[in-house]
Amino acid sequence: MTKMLVAMTLALGGLAAPAFAGETTVTLAVRNWYCGACPHVIKESLAAVPGVTNVAVSDKTKTAVVTFDDTKADVKALIKATTEAGYPSFPYSEGMLWP
Repeated sequence: MTKMLVAMTLALGGLAAPAFAGETTVTLAVRNWYCGACPHVIKESLAAVPGVTNVAVSDKTKTAVVTFDDTKADVKALIKATTEAGYPSFPYSEGMLWP
């Protein structure tokens, strides 16, 4: 009986492991944003990062709000993606003087 309970506990623990994965949202301030094509390029570069589930860009504030699985991506990967596309970015925080 005890062996069965231990086996069931281990099996359930293995199934629950994905629950530790976290969905994270970050807002990035994006530089070099000057034309009508910029939002599309920025959005596509971020969406191509593995683990990214949603990208919303704002032409008005020159920011991108990115939701991602933090077990597959991180902020460094997002910044690298925009920078390699020609749009350096950095984490935006409320109250920043931007743009």
